[in-house]
Amino acid sequence: MTYSNIVEELREENPEALLADGLEDALVGVARRCGQPSLAVYDVRKAAEVLIARDGMTYEDAMEYLEFNSIGAWVGPHTPIWLGSPEE
Repeated sequence: MTYSNIVEELREENPEALLADGLEDALVGVARRCGQPSLAVYDVRKAAEVLIARDGMTYEDAMEYLEFNSIGAWVGPHTPIWLGSPEE
């Protein structure tokens, strides 16, 4: 499934769902739970790979950045879900 397909599906189900800027290649799907809004799902390792390739970060720097700015950031009930372990 492509980024555009995932976003289209997500917008149909939850127009308020938040997306992580600049991490399009790490978006892997839509999460659904009974009675809750659908949310964007990002792969932690893919997000780290984006930061390493795009910004020249080390793996450790990329994970620290993600933990502080993305995975650990609560911005309300439409905050994306992060899938996977930060372990190498």
